[in-house]
Amino acid sequence: MHPGTLRVSHDEREPVVERLQQAYAEGRLDKAELDLRLHLAMTAKTRDDLASVLSDLAPPPAPVPAPVALPDPTAEQRLLAALAHVLGIVTLFVGPMVMMCTRARRSPYVRHHIAASLNFQLTLLAVTVVTLGIGAVAYAVAWAVALVAAFLALAGTPFRYPFTLRIAR
Repeated sequence: MHPGTLRVSHDEREPVVERLQQAYAEGRLDKAELDLRLHLAMTAKTRDDLASVLSDLAPPPAPVPAPVALPDPTAEQRLLAALAHVLGIVTLFVGPMVMMCTRARRSPYVRHHIAASLNFQLTLLAVTVVTLGIGAVAYAVAWAVALVAAFLALAGTPFRYPFTLRIAR
């Protein structure tokens, strides 16, 4: 027996009615068409009859997952995040790269700051290479920006470097 020829229950009609109401709210149906389709859904005898009511409507949009609130970073996590920024000042990209390999799995907070520092240092290196060394002047400003990032990391505040290529995540 073909599944479409099976009779429908009231419980099977409810999701169809909800989808029709949602389509009306989205502006996909006008009032007269909503009334007609609701009548057809409520009087449908088989699954095929019920499916035909929704056949020209797009499936409902997937629900957007709610963002998960991360717990406040611990003192150790804040210290490691600040260290990533300070190591960028002293060792350029080498310190953040080593931290990415060894400490990035500790927490999302630490990984975010390590990746930000590494991306910033790699961007500065790329600018210096592309400008044949003239971009090295940007390092004076970069040290101040990295210090600000380190202090904000210690405070547990998010920070995003300006004009940075996002290479590491």
